[in-house]
Amino acid sequence: MTTALFKHFILIMVFCSQMAFGAGSGLVPSQTASAQSAYQKATWVWDTEHIRSNPQEVLSFLRKNQVDLVYLQVNTDIPASCYQSFIKQAAAFGMKVDALDGAPEWALESKRHKITDFIGWVKDYQQKAAATEKFHGIHVDIEPHVLANWKTDQADVIRQWQSNILYLRSEADKLNLPLAADIAFWLGNYKTADGKQSLSRFVIGQFDSVTIMSYRDTAAAIHQIAEQELKDAASLGKTAFTAVETRPSKEGRYISFHGVSLDVMNKQLVQLHDLAKVHPSYAGIAIHDFDGWKDLK
Repeated sequence: MTTALFKHFILIMVFCSQMAFGAGSGLVPSQTASAQSAYQKATWVWDTEHIRSNPQEVLSFLRKNQVDLVYLQVNTDIPASCYQSFIKQAAAFGMKVDALDGAPEWALESKRHKITDFIGWVKDYQQKAAATEKFHGIHVDIEPHVLANWKTDQADVIRQWQSNILYLRSEADKLNLPLAADIAFWLGNYKTADGKQSLSRFVIGQFDSVTIMSYRDTAAAIHQIAEQELKDAASLGKTAFTAVETRPSKEGRYISFHGVSLDVMNKQLVQLHDLAKVHPSYAGIAIHDFDGWKDLK
């Protein structure tokens, strides 16, 4: 084979390799990584034991995947010193950390004391922490639709949930901390207790930012189900993350990226960013969650 023919053969092989790696998105791995750096990424860390037993592993993963915002669950069994150390190190890498907690029962007025306890812990922590060790904000995951009485007495659950959201808002304001929440993408299908507005607009209106649980496994499907709440957030002057799932789901394979490669998910996230960035409210993409994400190969 002549030198000229050999060079031509090599160029063809490189081109074919790039096409194979970039199938579906038109991006080779290096281009995918570069495109990912263009948008803000968030993730949940529910198992807070990680920051006590292996904080460096968590931080290394977050840095490698260019995470900007961490929703870190408050576990009162974990010493405050572990939170202080983790948040300080995360801040050094340019990451913000929100205090995360919540449960479906937090929507009930009879369980409001759980919100009070959570806010009290955050208040005490913030007062004792150094500036570089403080939480950036508060993030809640309540999801009252999981409650049994959502089906039997939905109107009253919605009324109580609204009341507790207003309480949570007032308590967060006292701490001068931004308040964010995870929300279902279908909230707009329901009305507030007084019937005057959609539940979506009420909930989004009470938070500084929301994370839309738009759990699907293609960019187009994720954007489609998140679009209305992105529009609601924009009209209310709020910010919103679209979110994807990486844990197994009993609702169907199309819900989660579990079982697919990390590269496949990353290409879909780049496409999602391109679709969602037209919305003024769009803040980035949240990946649920740290444990599910790190298991993708």
